[in-house]
Amino acid sequence: MDYVFEQIEERVKDSLIPLLMEMLRGMFDSVNTEVGNAATCAATDPSAFNPTVLNVIKSVSDNAIMPIAGMVLTFVACYELIQMIMNYNNLANFESWFIFRWIIKTFVAVELITHVWDFALAVFDLTGVVISEGGIVISGSTAVDASALAEMESTIEAMSMWGVMLMFIQVLFINIFTFILAKIIFVIVQVRMIEIYLHISVAPIPFSTLGNKEQGVMGQSYIRGLFALGFQGFLILICIGIYAAMIRTLTFSEDIIGSIWGVLGYTILLAYSLFKTETIAKTALNAH
Repeated sequence: MDYVFEQIEERVKDSLIPLLMEMLRGMFDSVNTEVGNAATCAATDPSAFNPTVLNVIKSVSDNAIMPIAGMVLTFVACYELIQMIMNYNNLANFESWFIFRWIIKTFVAVELITHVWDFALAVFDLTGVVISEGGIVISGSTAVDASALAEMESTIEAMSMWGVMLMFIQVLFINIFTFILAKIIFVIVQVRMIEIYLHISVAPIPFSTLGNKEQGVMGQSYIRGLFALGFQGFLILICIGIYAAMIRTLTFSEDIIGSIWGVLGYTILLAYSLFKTETIAKTALNAH
C-alpha cells in the first residue's frame, strides 16, 4: 500500500515540477522584459519613440496653438514696450537705446516661438546624452540565468510532493501578481512619453511669454518642467540599476521560496519608485 502511495506522489510531483519551472521562467522573463523595455524607453527621445505621433502633435500644435501663441506674444511685446515707456517717465527721459533693446527682445521672442519645437526637443536630446552616459555605468540584467534555474529544478526535485504542491501554489500567486506589476511598470514608463508629447504640444504658448520678466515666469516654469520630464528618464534608469543590484543579491539555489518572494517585494518597490520619479524630478528642478 505504501508503494502505491509513493508512486502516486511521485507521479503528481513529476507532473507539477515542469509546470512549476515553466511558471518560474515566465515570471522572471516577464519582469526582465518589462524592466529592459523601461530602460530602453527611458533613453529614447520623443522624436525616435513614435515619429508618427510626434508629427501629428506638431501639426495640431502649429495650426491650433501657434496662433494663440502669436497673440500672447503680441500682448507681451506691447506690455513690455508700455513698461519701458513708463520707466522712462513717459519718454520725458528718452534714450533711443531702449527702443533697440525692445526690438531685439521682440526679435528673440519671435525666433523662440518660430523654432519652439527645435528648442523643446533639444532639451530631450541633452537629457538623452546624460541618460546614455548613465546607462554605461548602470548596467546589469535582472534575468535569472539557465544555471540558476537548473539548480532550482534540482532543489525542487529533492522536495516532497507536499512541498512541491505548496511551492506551486505560492509561485502561482506570485506569478500572477508579478505579471500585473510588470504591466504596471510598462504603463508608468509609457505614461511618461505621453506626458512629454502633451507637454511639448503646448510649447509655443509658454515660450511666447519669455520676452517679459513678469510674464516670463510661465515660460521659465515650463522649461523647468521639460527638463524634469527629461531627467525623469535618468531617475528611471537609477531605479532599474538599484533593482538589478538587489536581484543579484538573491540566492535562488539555497532558498527558492524566500528568493521568489524577494523578487516580488523588489518588483513592488521598483513599481513604486518609478511612480515617484516624476515627483522627485519636478522637486529637484522646482518645476511645479
